[in-house]
Amino acid sequence: MEPHMRTQFMISGFIFFLAGLVIIPQSFGGESTLPVVPKVDLNRYAGKWHEIARLPMYFQRNCASDVTAQYTLKPDGKIEVLNQCRGKNGSLKTAKGTAKVVDKITQAKLKVSFFWPFSGDYWILDVGPDYEYAMVGEPGRNYLWILSRKPVMEPATFEKLVNKAKSLGFDTSRLIRALATQ
Repeated sequence: MEPHMRTQFMISGFIFFLAGLVIIPQSFGGESTLPVVPKVDLNRYAGKWHEIARLPMYFQRNCASDVTAQYTLKPDGKIEVLNQCRGKNGSLKTAKGTAKVVDKITQAKLKVSFFWPFSGDYWILDVGPDYEYAMVGEPGRNYLWILSRKPVMEPATFEKLVNKAKSLGFDTSRLIRALATQ
């Protein structure tokens, strides 16, 4: 085999390997055992959210404070995602992605992608009656976010969401509280 063909073959194999790491675990997760909210009004869900707490995740390892997510509905039905945070040195870090609804009945199950062809589950597990707070996770229970429309959350609301997350099988002892400076 010629060297350039061998390189292409190795790159293709590596891409399929990475895709398998994303797809295979999702195929065996407890999808049916993680309940989502019965219905999400995406027009009300859209807008800016402040992270109150999260489970540790690689992509947010450099976020030190002021973590936000902005969701904007697009005419094609997809959702534009803009995540921002302040790094340890105060610099603004940004990640842009796209979400699509995968459960048309509840609109509570989405797939979010920040770089093609990879995507992750984004399931809305709880939302306040006025969309003032939300809790988002995924069926493998490796990721969890507690979000608020304001940079701070009432302690009773936070405790209620942590207790619900724990009852759903999330390891809430690993939650990282977000720091809001603005």
